[in-house]
Amino acid sequence: MRPFSRLAPLLLLLVLVSPSSPQPQELHEEAGGLQESFLRCVSRLSPDTADPSELVHAPADASYPPLLASTIQNLRFASPQTPGPSLLLTPRTVTEVQASVACCKAHGLTVRARSGGHDYEGLSYRATRPSGGRPFGVIDVAALRTVRVDAARRVARAQPGATLGELYYAVAEGSGGALGFPAGICPTVCVGGHLSGGGFGPMMRKYGLAADNVVDAEVVDAGGKLLNRSAMGEDLFWAIRGGGGGSFGIVVSWTVSLVPVPSVVSAFTVRRLLRRGDEDEEAMLLLLTKWQLVAHALPDDLFVKVAMEPKVDDGGKRRPLVVFKSLFLGNYSGMITQMGIHLPELDIKPSDCREMNWIQSMLYFYGYTNGQPAEVFLDRTLQPKEYYKIKLDYLTSPIPATGLSMLFTKIVEEQGGSIDIDPQGGRMSEIPESDTPYAHRRGYLYNFQYYVKWGGDKNVSYEEKHLGWVRGVHELMTPYVSNRPRAAYINFRDLDLGQNVEGNTSYEEAKVWGRKYFRGNFRRLAMVKAEVDPDQVFWSEQSIPPLVVARRKRKGQRHAGLVLDI
Repeated sequence: MRPFSRLAPLLLLLVLVSPSSPQPQELHEEAGGLQESFLRCVSRLSPDTADPSELVHAPADASYPPLLASTIQNLRFASPQTPGPSLLLTPRTVTEVQASVACCKAHGLTVRARSGGHDYEGLSYRATRPSGGRPFGVIDVAALRTVRVDAARRVARAQPGATLGELYYAVAEGSGGALGFPAGICPTVCVGGHLSGGGFGPMMRKYGLAADNVVDAEVVDAGGKLLNRSAMGEDLFWAIRGGGGGSFGIVVSWTVSLVPVPSVVSAFTVRRLLRRGDEDEEAMLLLLTKWQLVAHALPDDLFVKVAMEPKVDDGGKRRPLVVFKSLFLGNYSGMITQMGIHLPELDIKPSDCREMNWIQSMLYFYGYTNGQPAEVFLDRTLQPKEYYKIKLDYLTSPIPATGLSMLFTKIVEEQGGSIDIDPQGGRMSEIPESDTPYAHRRGYLYNFQYYVKWGGDKNVSYEEKHLGWVRGVHELMTPYVSNRPRAAYINFRDLDLGQNVEGNTSYEEAKVWGRKYFRGNFRRLAMVKAEVDPDQVFWSEQSIPPLVVARRKRKGQRHAGLVLDI
């Protein structure tokens, strides 16, 4: 995700709505209310918790608003009208996570897990409907943030509340800069959500997604049991590595394989401000056409992306700014050589390039380009909170000049709009689409990200204007992007694609959005859901629904422990 400009302080988030009270149950009445009953449940299941009131927070508690607000990243969902949880749970140990899940189930609460709060639709902490559904609890695992690096074995073990920045810092420090990890560029995104959905970044062409490099995990299931890879089985282990957070359990630790990185990597950022309707625009159309032909097929240690955004020129006119940004796993002379072979039209010069180590390159991609120290990654408040909406497409063929020209027109219509196009190919195309739930592999050349962000005006029509722009660009690109289905990415969650209706979560209805995220893997995900959480303890508007199928067991016909329908 691109760095956002700093806008709203945390104080804007502290006025939050209390959710609708849960329907009283006999258990609650006998215990004197939901919170009191829940506290007793936690005390029984987690006897080492000295003060359960520090774990269990109800809307009437003074602790509830600031805790809920602490990691709401999208201010669209911080208004008093946003339906919040009946209980907010803040475990500090794995045992407390287990107790929180088990007690939610015992009290009829569905569970939503939150690590860093970067779910683009806010589904880790809010509901879309103010009433009429089952009450829910939010289990916030931000306090579980330990990272341990074993450089000799080239692995790291990270808890879900650790940020990517903390993971990167620990890996670089623990390996003396010899190892890295292929994941995203936003340092405040937490490991829990990022790996659950896949996790792409500037080294994905070399090493695949973050989830492709997961080798072990521990998960708390719908019954509150702690399962390692062996205990959970290969189907659940498959599902949690890209099937999206909030459907199968709460992963309380990830073990990831680290990758070798050279002592020197290189980067460049080249900006071109366009004048519309003259040779300047024609030259850029030719350059982008060539870039689309080669960027996904470059050597896999070279990543070159494109972004578009509006920029006001000296005359006060808003014009398209096209930005080329690159990471090369080697020195700058090697990068210049490769660019000269594959994209000489960009005319990269030594003065455009910088050399640095790997962790500095991750700072560089986030926007810290002035040699800031790696300790910046330890600041969990780097990303400011804003109002925004994001959508994503995939390209299976290049966009023609006509489509590119339309993007130049649209980008200057919205001051807060931007478009990022990231190349895939390389290792991303080599991994079979059935290896993990992330199915957009061979033949998917680029992911295409549409952003819009805006300031603190809460006027509804003002918000609709911005939402209309990003939805309009998405619609405009329909002829040029993937189809049947039009692919999407679960870590760029988008409720415009469709959503579950509580009380009537149907696999057939959910296929409308599920196949866009997961293609044919959606069916297997739903079958895993039926095995591990048939009662949908873990539920949200885009959680995986259970699919129970009539199955005949045929000798030898098993798929990683799950009998398939035949």
